[in-house]
Amino acid sequence: YLPANPSGATPVLMMIHGGGWVQGTKESQALRALPYLEMGWAVVNVTYRLVQVSRAPAAVEDCLCALQWIARNAERYNFDISRIVTTGNSAGGHLALTSGMVPASTGLGRECASGSFTGPATIGSVEVAAIINWYGITDVADLLEGPNTKGYAVQWLGGLANRAEIAALVSPLTYVRRGVPPVLTIHGDADPIVPYQHAVRLHAALDDAAVPNELHTVAGGSHGRFNRTQTLAIYE
Repeated sequence: YLPANPSGATPVLMMIHGGGWVQGTKESQALRALPYLEMGWAVVNVTYRLVQVSRAPAAVEDCLCALQWIARNAERYNFDISRIVTTGNSAGGHLALTSGMVPASTGLGRECASGSFTGPATIGSVEVAAIINWYGITDVADLLEGPNTKGYAVQWLGGLANRAEIAALVSPLTYVRRGVPPVLTIHGDADPIVPYQHAVRLHAALDDAAVPNELHTVAGGSHGRFNRTQTLAIYE
C-alpha cells in the first residue's frame, strides 16, 4: 500500500499478521495500515507459511525474505530503506521482533535468493530502524511445556526432534544485544494467550543491553482486546 501523494522516499511499515503461526491472513490486517498511510508511509503487508505448510522456523525465514523484498524493490516503489519499521500482533509481534533482531549469521535468510522475492540481487543484510511489538511471543520454549504451555506453539514445533534448539533459534530473547533496533512493546497484563511476562522479560533484557525500548502496559488488557480509551492512549 502506497501513500497518495508521497514527498520523497517513503518510510516503510512491514506489517505481519498474528494467529499463533497456525492461522490468520494478511487481509485481516488491512485496516491497521490506514494510520500509517495517512502519515505518508508505505505499508508492506506480508504473509508467511503457516504450520499446515511448514513448521518452525519457516515463518521466521519468510519474514526475513519479505525484508529482502522491500530492499530489492526500493527503487521501484520509492521506499526509504533507512526507515523500515516492522510490526505485528501476537505471532506477528514475534515475527516483527525476529525480523529486526535475527543476525545474518544464523542463515535463516538463506532461501531469499530464490522464489518470488523479485528485484536486484540479494542484499546481505537489511537493517530495521525500529520494531513495534503488539503482545508478541518472546520465548518460544516457555510455551512448549510447563504452566505456560500453548497448543499453537506445540503445533508450530510439532514433533521436531531438535525442538529445543529450534525454539531458541526463533526466540527474540536469544538475540537481545547492544545495537538491535529500538523496540516499543504493547501488552495487556491480563493476556491469557501470550503471557504478559514475555513483554516484561524482553523489556528487562533490552534495558540490560542498553537498547532504547518502551513497554506500554494495558492495565487489565486481554489479548489485543483493548477499549477505545486504551487504544487511543497507545497511539498517543
